[in-house]
Amino acid sequence: MVKFEPILERALFRKGGEKGLEARVYEPLPEDYFLSQPDDRFLSMMTKVVFQAGFVWRVIENKWEDFETVFFGFNPEKIILLSPEQLEKFGTDKRIVRSMQKIMSVPQNASYIVDTCAEHESFAAFLAQWPKDDLIGLFRHLKLGGGRLGGMSGPRMLRQMGLDTFMLTNDVVTCLQGAGLDIANEPSNKSDLTKVQRCFNDWREKTGFSFNRLSRICASSVGENYVPRQ
Repeated sequence: MVKFEPILERALFRKGGEKGLEARVYEPLPEDYFLSQPDDRFLSMMTKVVFQAGFVWRVIENKWEDFETVFFGFNPEKIILLSPEQLEKFGTDKRIVRSMQKIMSVPQNASYIVDTCAEHESFAAFLAQWPKDDLIGLFRHLKLGGGRLGGMSGPRMLRQMGLDTFMLTNDVVTCLQGAGLDIANEPSNKSDLTKVQRCFNDWREKTGFSFNRLSRICASSVGENYVPRQ
């Protein structure tokens, strides 16, 4: 298996020691806090990451209060009742970004949440019960069940909502490849994703670190954002 110790040492060196590295690492939410989050917050975050994909994130952030207003606070039960005519009107509303393809992902993801919650107490409960050693399976579930939640969007939503997850950013993939993991530059097939999952599972078992921490340390160990030791 790929060794994590050299990655950690390199990240510590690049970020100026433990204090510098710690500033770039954050942990997932405690489970009780994670479970307390209502379904509308998950739909809100799904929508945010979908609209931010391939767009200027700052613009979406600046408009987000208007997004919340236009989409009725992202209440899934209300969103699934919207008519095609109402959705078409959203496409002309200047308060939000008028991308009909992305607008249509909102009712798709609302239906996904409602359908999922038919078998679980809440969407948070569904995510929390998913096997921790099969994140790639959860990523696939989001991609197939939701709207435009493939690629980095699904994992970003999970990370932003506080679930423990790794992120396959360019820096993380570069780190894994440099450490000896034979995967593509954009790992997407089952073989590559299984290798990634096994690697992170092994590291988590041996270090006791969360997936969040492992992933952030990987990202800190490569790239151009070098911070000299003070």
